[in-house]
Amino acid sequence: MTLKEDIVHMPAGLFAMDPEKIAESLASREVSPQGPATGMRVLTFYITRSSRQLSPSRRKKLEKARKLLSIQVEKALKEEERREAEERRRIA
Repeated sequence: MTLKEDIVHMPAGLFAMDPEKIAESLASREVSPQGPATGMRVLTFYITRSSRQLSPSRRKKLEKARKLLSIQVEKALKEEERREAEERRRIA
């Protein structure tokens, strides 16, 4: 039996884009079907794995993308908590 994971659908050249576009893409359901937290893990992995090859300016742009994406992750978590609370009220 094989397990096929379809976690992230990144467009070509994503990490060469500007920070806003990187964060927007990784937060979208088209790129990260499991949510922006998955996109955050991918971006963090990329920064960590390529840190020695990154120029200081590129690393700064990727760190900015990470900060922007963290805002999206926080919003998604709050929205999920709100939906769960609403569902609990509906059931009760």
